[in-house]
Amino acid sequence: MSDVLRTSPSKFPMFEAMRRVPGGLMLIPLTLGVLMNTFAPDALGIGGFTTALFKEGALALIALLVLATGASITGTHNGKGAAGTTLVVLLAKTLIPITLCVVLGLTVGVDGILGVSILGLIAIFGNSNGAMWLAFAGEYGDERDRGAYVASAFDDGPFLALVFLGASGLADIPLLALVAALVPFLIGLFIGAVDREWTKVLDAVPNVVIPFMSFAVGTGIDLRTVLTGGAAGAVLGVGVVVLTGGLTYLGYRFLLRRGRESGIGFAAGTTAGNAVAVPAAVAAADPNFAPFVASASAQAATAVLVTALLAPTVAAWIMKRAGALEPVPLPVVPPKPHHA
Repeated sequence: MSDVLRTSPSKFPMFEAMRRVPGGLMLIPLTLGVLMNTFAPDALGIGGFTTALFKEGALALIALLVLATGASITGTHNGKGAAGTTLVVLLAKTLIPITLCVVLGLTVGVDGILGVSILGLIAIFGNSNGAMWLAFAGEYGDERDRGAYVASAFDDGPFLALVFLGASGLADIPLLALVAALVPFLIGLFIGAVDREWTKVLDAVPNVVIPFMSFAVGTGIDLRTVLTGGAAGAVLGVGVVVLTGGLTYLGYRFLLRRGRESGIGFAAGTTAGNAVAVPAAVAAADPNFAPFVASASAQAATAVLVTALLAPTVAAWIMKRAGALEPVPLPVVPPKPHHA
Protein backbone atom coordinates (compact mmCIF):
# COMPACT_ATOMS: atom_id res chain seq x y z
CA MET A 1 0.00 0.00 0.00
CA SER A 2 2.80 2.44 0.92
CA ASP A 3 4.60 1.77 -2.39
CA VAL A 4 1.41 2.59 -4.29
CA LEU A 5 1.07 5.88 -2.43
CA ARG A 6 4.70 6.80 -3.11
CA THR A 7 4.47 6.13 -6.84
CA SER A 8 1.06 7.73 -7.39
CA PRO A 9 0.92 11.34 -8.70
CA SER A 10 1.06 14.06 -6.04
CA LYS A 11 -2.17 15.93 -5.41
CA PHE A 12 -0.13 19.06 -4.72
CA PRO A 13 3.57 18.78 -5.70
CA MET A 14 4.88 21.16 -3.05
CA PHE A 15 8.50 20.00 -3.21
CA GLU A 16 8.67 20.23 -7.01
CA ALA A 17 7.06 23.67 -6.92
CA MET A 18 9.72 24.90 -4.50
CA ARG A 19 12.54 23.45 -6.61
CA ARG A 20 11.32 25.30 -9.69
CA VAL A 21 12.00 28.61 -7.96
CA PRO A 22 15.72 29.48 -7.90
CA GLY A 23 16.75 28.97 -4.29
CA GLY A 24 13.16 27.99 -3.54
CA LEU A 25 13.98 25.21 -1.05
CA MET A 26 15.46 27.92 1.13
CA LEU A 27 13.56 31.08 0.17
CA ILE A 28 9.97 29.81 0.42
CA PRO A 29 10.26 28.19 3.90
CA LEU A 30 12.27 31.20 5.11
CA THR A 31 9.50 33.53 3.95
CA LEU A 32 6.85 31.39 5.66
CA GLY A 33 8.87 31.46 8.88
CA VAL A 34 9.19 35.25 8.69
CA LEU A 35 5.44 35.64 8.14
CA MET A 36 4.71 33.30 11.05
CA ASN A 37 7.03 35.26 13.33
CA THR A 38 5.58 38.60 12.22
CA PHE A 39 1.85 37.83 12.41
CA ALA A 40 1.60 34.91 14.84
CA PRO A 41 4.80 34.97 16.90
CA ASP A 42 3.44 32.85 19.76
CA ALA A 43 1.92 30.10 17.60
CA LEU A 44 5.11 28.02 17.56
CA GLY A 45 5.90 28.56 21.23
CA ILE A 46 3.52 25.89 22.49
CA GLY A 47 6.41 23.60 23.41
CA GLY A 48 7.13 19.96 22.64
CA PHE A 49 8.17 18.78 19.22
CA THR A 50 6.49 21.75 17.53
CA THR A 51 8.71 24.36 19.19
CA ALA A 52 11.79 22.12 19.07
CA LEU A 53 11.61 21.63 15.31
CA PHE A 54 10.02 24.75 13.91
CA LYS A 55 11.35 27.46 16.22
CA GLU A 56 14.43 26.20 18.06
CA GLY A 57 15.73 23.61 15.61
CA ALA A 58 17.95 25.81 13.43
CA LEU A 59 21.29 25.02 15.09
CA ALA A 60 20.72 21.26 15.19
CA LEU A 61 19.69 21.25 11.54
CA ILE A 62 22.69 23.41 10.59
CA ALA A 63 24.95 20.91 12.36
CA LEU A 64 23.46 18.05 10.33
CA LEU A 65 23.98 20.05 7.16
CA VAL A 66 27.62 20.69 8.09
CA LEU A 67 28.17 16.97 8.70
CA ALA A 68 26.69 16.13 5.30
CA THR A 69 28.93 18.76 3.71
CA GLY A 70 32.02 17.09 5.16
CA ALA A 71 30.89 13.73 3.82
CA SER A 72 30.33 15.19 0.36
CA ILE A 73 33.94 16.44 0.20
CA THR A 74 35.71 13.15 0.88
CA GLY A 75 32.97 11.16 -0.81
CA THR A 76 33.31 13.03 -4.10
CA HIS A 77 35.11 11.42 -7.02
CA ASN A 78 36.98 14.26 -8.69
CA GLY A 79 37.59 14.28 -12.39
CA LYS A 80 41.13 13.90 -13.67
CA GLY A 81 43.01 17.21 -13.59
CA ALA A 82 40.46 18.90 -11.31
CA ALA A 83 42.96 19.88 -8.57
CA GLY A 84 44.15 23.08 -10.27
CA THR A 85 40.62 24.10 -11.20
CA THR A 86 39.41 23.44 -7.65
CA LEU A 87 42.18 25.58 -6.18
CA VAL A 88 41.42 28.48 -8.54
CA VAL A 89 37.70 28.34 -7.76
CA LEU A 90 38.30 28.14 -4.00
CA LEU A 91 40.73 31.07 -4.01
CA ALA A 92 38.75 33.32 -6.34
CA LYS A 93 35.25 32.54 -5.12
CA THR A 94 35.85 32.22 -1.39
CA LEU A 95 39.24 32.85 0.19
CA ILE A 96 40.07 36.17 -1.52
CA PRO A 97 36.55 37.66 -1.03
CA ILE A 98 36.43 36.63 2.64
CA THR A 99 39.88 38.16 3.17
CA LEU A 100 38.65 41.42 1.63
CA CYS A 101 35.62 41.37 3.94
CA VAL A 102 37.88 40.87 6.96
CA VAL A 103 40.13 43.76 5.88
CA LEU A 104 37.04 45.96 5.56
CA GLY A 105 35.93 44.85 9.02
CA LEU A 106 39.30 45.74 10.51
CA THR A 107 38.96 49.17 8.88
CA VAL A 108 35.35 50.14 9.65
CA GLY A 109 34.39 47.70 12.41
CA VAL A 110 31.94 44.79 12.54
CA ASP A 111 28.97 47.13 11.96
CA GLY A 112 30.08 47.32 8.33
CA ILE A 113 28.84 50.00 5.96
CA LEU A 114 25.48 51.21 4.64
CA GLY A 115 23.51 48.85 6.86
CA VAL A 116 25.45 45.77 5.79
CA SER A 117 27.42 44.13 8.61
CA ILE A 118 30.70 42.31 8.16
CA LEU A 119 28.83 39.17 9.24
CA GLY A 120 26.42 39.64 6.34
CA LEU A 121 29.23 40.27 3.87
CA ILE A 122 31.15 37.15 4.88
CA ALA A 123 28.02 35.00 4.78
CA ILE A 124 27.05 36.25 1.31
CA PHE A 125 30.47 36.41 -0.35
CA GLY A 126 31.95 33.33 1.32
CA ASN A 127 29.41 30.65 0.39
CA SER A 128 28.90 29.35 -3.15
CA ASN A 129 26.00 27.40 -4.63
CA GLY A 130 27.49 24.01 -5.45
CA ALA A 131 24.30 22.70 -7.07
CA MET A 132 24.24 25.64 -9.46
CA TRP A 133 27.91 25.13 -10.30
CA LEU A 134 27.40 21.43 -10.98
CA ALA A 135 24.40 22.11 -13.20
CA PHE A 136 26.27 24.67 -15.31
CA ALA A 137 29.55 22.73 -15.40
CA GLY A 138 27.68 19.57 -16.32
CA GLU A 139 26.19 21.28 -19.36
CA TYR A 140 29.08 23.44 -20.56
CA GLY A 141 32.22 22.17 -18.82
CA ASP A 142 34.16 18.94 -18.49
CA GLU A 143 35.42 16.66 -15.73
CA ARG A 144 37.82 19.35 -14.43
CA ASP A 145 34.95 21.76 -13.83
CA ARG A 146 32.65 19.15 -12.33
CA GLY A 147 35.46 18.01 -10.01
CA ALA A 148 35.88 21.60 -8.80
CA TYR A 149 32.54 21.18 -7.01
CA VAL A 150 34.69 20.27 -3.99
CA ALA A 151 35.48 23.99 -3.61
CA SER A 152 31.77 24.72 -3.20
CA ALA A 153 31.39 21.86 -0.72
CA PHE A 154 34.31 23.17 1.31
CA ASP A 155 33.01 26.73 1.68
CA ASP A 156 29.43 25.75 2.51
CA GLY A 157 28.37 26.50 6.07
CA PRO A 158 29.83 28.55 8.93
CA PHE A 159 33.29 26.91 9.22
CA LEU A 160 35.33 29.41 7.17
CA ALA A 161 33.40 32.37 8.62
CA LEU A 162 34.29 31.26 12.15
CA VAL A 163 37.95 30.68 11.22
CA PHE A 164 38.43 34.05 9.49
CA LEU A 165 36.50 36.07 12.08
CA GLY A 166 38.34 34.39 14.94
CA ALA A 167 41.81 34.61 13.39
CA SER A 168 41.37 38.28 12.51
CA GLY A 169 40.22 39.23 16.00
CA LEU A 170 36.90 40.58 14.72
CA ALA A 171 35.12 37.92 16.74
CA ASP A 172 35.88 36.36 20.08
CA ILE A 173 35.56 32.72 19.07
CA PRO A 174 36.64 30.54 22.01
CA LEU A 175 38.79 27.61 20.98
CA LEU A 176 36.25 25.18 22.38
CA ALA A 177 33.47 26.84 20.34
CA LEU A 178 35.56 26.48 17.18
CA VAL A 179 36.23 22.83 18.01
CA ALA A 180 32.53 22.32 18.66
CA ALA A 181 31.73 23.80 15.25
CA LEU A 182 34.33 21.55 13.61
CA VAL A 183 33.30 18.22 15.14
CA PRO A 184 30.28 17.57 12.84
CA PHE A 185 32.38 18.58 9.83
CA LEU A 186 35.23 16.24 10.82
CA ILE A 187 32.82 13.38 11.44
CA GLY A 188 31.41 14.01 7.98
CA LEU A 189 34.91 13.92 6.46
CA PHE A 190 35.54 10.57 8.15
CA ILE A 191 32.22 9.11 7.01
CA GLY A 192 32.79 10.22 3.43
CA ALA A 193 36.28 8.72 3.40
CA VAL A 194 35.42 5.27 4.73
CA ASP A 195 31.79 4.49 3.93
CA ARG A 196 30.31 5.19 0.52
CA GLU A 197 26.89 3.91 1.59
CA TRP A 198 26.67 6.50 4.34
CA THR A 199 27.83 9.13 1.86
CA LYS A 200 25.00 8.23 -0.50
CA VAL A 201 22.48 8.46 2.34
CA LEU A 202 23.82 11.87 3.39
CA ASP A 203 23.52 13.16 -0.18
CA ALA A 204 19.80 13.57 0.52
CA VAL A 205 20.35 15.69 3.65
CA PRO A 206 20.35 19.15 1.97
CA ASN A 207 16.96 18.57 0.31
CA VAL A 208 15.49 17.41 3.62
CA VAL A 209 17.18 19.81 6.02
CA ILE A 210 17.35 23.13 4.15
CA PRO A 211 13.56 23.78 4.09
CA PHE A 212 13.12 23.07 7.83
CA MET A 213 16.32 24.91 8.76
CA SER A 214 15.26 27.93 6.70
CA PHE A 215 11.81 28.01 8.31
CA ALA A 216 13.39 27.91 11.79
CA VAL A 217 15.78 30.72 10.84
CA GLY A 218 12.82 32.70 9.49
CA THR A 219 10.96 32.47 12.80
CA GLY A 220 13.68 34.65 14.29
CA ILE A 221 13.29 37.41 11.66
CA ASP A 222 10.72 40.21 11.50
CA LEU A 223 9.11 41.10 8.16
CA ARG A 224 10.36 44.67 8.42
CA THR A 225 13.92 43.36 8.50
CA VAL A 226 13.31 41.38 5.31
CA LEU A 227 11.88 44.41 3.51
CA THR A 228 14.85 46.49 4.62
CA GLY A 229 17.36 43.81 3.72
CA GLY A 230 15.80 43.06 0.35
CA ALA A 231 17.30 46.00 -1.54
CA ALA A 232 20.69 45.62 0.12
CA GLY A 233 20.67 41.88 -0.53
CA ALA A 234 19.90 42.44 -4.21
CA VAL A 235 22.82 44.85 -4.58
CA LEU A 236 25.09 42.43 -2.72
CA GLY A 237 23.95 39.61 -5.00
CA VAL A 238 25.01 41.60 -8.05
CA GLY A 239 28.31 42.32 -6.28
CA VAL A 240 28.87 38.59 -5.71
CA VAL A 241 28.46 37.86 -9.43
CA VAL A 242 30.72 40.73 -10.46
CA LEU A 243 33.47 40.25 -7.86
CA THR A 244 33.64 36.53 -7.16
CA GLY A 245 32.42 35.43 -10.58
CA GLY A 246 34.78 37.94 -12.18
CA LEU A 247 37.77 36.74 -10.15
CA THR A 248 37.01 33.12 -11.04
CA TYR A 249 36.71 34.12 -14.71
CA LEU A 250 40.14 35.77 -14.57
CA GLY A 251 41.55 32.65 -12.91
CA TYR A 252 40.09 30.49 -15.66
CA ARG A 253 41.44 32.78 -18.36
CA PHE A 254 44.94 33.63 -17.16
CA LEU A 255 45.88 30.81 -14.76
CA LEU A 256 44.07 27.80 -16.19
CA ARG A 257 44.33 29.05 -19.79
CA ARG A 258 40.83 27.87 -20.67
CA GLY A 259 40.40 30.35 -23.53
CA ARG A 260 36.85 30.55 -24.86
CA GLU A 261 35.60 28.40 -21.98
CA SER A 262 36.74 30.92 -19.36
CA GLY A 263 33.20 32.25 -18.99
CA ILE A 264 32.39 29.16 -16.93
CA GLY A 265 34.11 30.99 -14.07
CA PHE A 266 31.17 33.40 -13.73
CA ALA A 267 28.96 30.44 -12.75
CA ALA A 268 30.87 30.37 -9.45
CA GLY A 269 29.57 33.85 -8.57
CA THR A 270 26.73 32.60 -6.42
CA THR A 271 25.59 32.57 -2.80
CA ALA A 272 24.60 29.21 -1.33
CA GLY A 273 21.32 28.68 0.47
CA ASN A 274 23.42 27.61 3.46
CA ALA A 275 24.57 31.24 3.79
CA VAL A 276 21.27 32.04 5.50
CA ALA A 277 22.36 29.82 8.41
CA VAL A 278 25.85 31.29 8.81
CA PRO A 279 24.88 34.40 10.86
CA ALA A 280 23.03 32.32 13.46
CA ALA A 281 25.90 29.85 13.71
CA VAL A 282 28.46 32.63 14.22
CA ALA A 283 26.27 34.34 16.82
CA ALA A 284 26.02 31.04 18.70
CA ALA A 285 29.82 31.07 19.03
CA ASP A 286 30.10 34.82 19.71
CA PRO A 287 26.89 36.45 21.07
CA ASN A 288 28.26 39.90 20.18
CA PHE A 289 27.09 39.22 16.63
CA ALA A 290 23.49 38.50 17.68
CA PRO A 291 22.21 42.01 16.72
CA PHE A 292 23.30 41.42 13.12
CA VAL A 293 21.74 37.99 12.62
CA ALA A 294 18.30 39.06 11.40
CA SER A 295 19.47 41.60 8.82
CA ALA A 296 22.37 39.43 7.62
CA SER A 297 20.07 36.41 7.17
CA ALA A 298 17.52 38.46 5.22
CA GLN A 299 20.20 39.97 2.99
CA ALA A 300 21.68 36.52 2.36
CA ALA A 301 18.29 35.14 1.36
CA THR A 302 17.85 37.85 -1.27
CA ALA A 303 21.41 37.39 -2.53
CA VAL A 304 20.77 33.66 -3.00
CA LEU A 305 17.89 34.39 -5.37
CA VAL A 306 19.67 37.15 -7.29
CA THR A 307 22.86 35.15 -7.84
CA ALA A 308 20.96 31.99 -8.80
CA LEU A 309 19.31 33.95 -11.61
CA LEU A 310 22.20 36.20 -12.64
CA ALA A 311 25.37 34.08 -12.41
CA PRO A 312 24.47 31.38 -14.97
CA THR A 313 22.98 34.03 -17.27
CA VAL A 314 26.19 36.07 -17.24
CA ALA A 315 28.35 32.96 -17.62
CA ALA A 316 26.37 31.76 -20.63
CA TRP A 317 26.46 35.25 -22.20
CA ILE A 318 30.24 35.53 -21.82
CA MET A 319 30.75 32.06 -23.27
CA LYS A 320 28.44 32.84 -26.18
CA ARG A 321 30.32 36.05 -26.98
CA ALA A 322 33.57 34.09 -26.90
CA GLY A 323 32.15 31.53 -29.32
CA ALA A 324 32.17 28.68 -26.82
CA LEU A 325 28.45 28.00 -27.21
CA GLU A 326 28.35 27.92 -30.98
CA PRO A 327 26.25 25.01 -32.26
CA VAL A 328 28.17 22.09 -33.68
CA PRO A 329 27.75 22.16 -37.48
CA LEU A 330 25.90 19.21 -38.94
CA PRO A 331 27.94 16.99 -41.22
CA VAL A 332 27.52 17.76 -44.88
CA VAL A 333 26.00 14.81 -46.70
CA PRO A 334 26.98 14.78 -50.38
CA PRO A 335 24.05 14.48 -52.74
CA LYS A 336 23.36 11.08 -54.15
CA PRO A 337 24.39 10.72 -57.78
CA HIS A 338 21.52 11.08 -60.20
CA HIS A 339 20.89 8.03 -62.28
CA ALA A 340 19.14 8.60 -65.53
